[in-house]
Amino acid sequence: MNFRVVFKLIGRILLLLAGSMVLPLVVALLYQESPFPFLSSILLLGLIGGNMVREALGPEEEVETACAADFVRGDRAGLDRMILQGGKNLSGGQRQRLTIARALVRRPKILILDDSASALDYATDAKLRSALRNLEGGATTFIVSQRASSIRHADKIIVLDDGEMAGIGTHDELLENCEVYKEIYYSQYPEERLKAAKASGADRAAGTEKKGGVSNGGR
Repeated sequence: MNFRVVFKLIGRILLLLAGSMVLPLVVALLYQESPFPFLSSILLLGLIGGNMVREALGPEEEVETACAADFVRGDRAGLDRMILQGGKNLSGGQRQRLTIARALVRRPKILILDDSASALDYATDAKLRSALRNLEGGATTFIVSQRASSIRHADKIIVLDDGEMAGIGTHDELLENCEVYKEIYYSQYPEERLKAAKASGADRAAGTEKKGGVSNGGR
């Protein structure tokens, strides 16, 4: 998904949530305030620190927040480690974490993550999302993802199906009333589908037993 597509997507979301009167102002703010880590992480030939430096300060805090500290500090050169054009000497997950760290250097008010953690394992993805939620000062974060785990704790989830909005709400609300979200979630967590089916069966059984008891008592 490219820059224009994501901004168009967010524009449609804002139109639904905020209305057409404020949309131009919000879109202008997005362009001004939003670092944008892409799925295809773009890194330049040079030092790790040189890709992210913020004036005279080092980006150590951002590296920590983006869960990149392990491999940055694990190398003797640290932030002075040389990376090739496009980060070709790094793994996909390492490139994504450095791209997120670079976005955080600007201390953004709005952060847009376009499938930016797709190469991370689930444990690192969860750790990253927790660190982003606890950022000092906070940031409004838009997450575009096909992973249910990446968005399930969001304040508001918008489900798209063939470019159309199929549902909006919290994770629990969507499991109750959005078939598209339910299918996505259960396809990624089949064990949760079994738990839900067992719970539903138990509830139906309890309801039947209760009705039977009332009926017998009335005879």
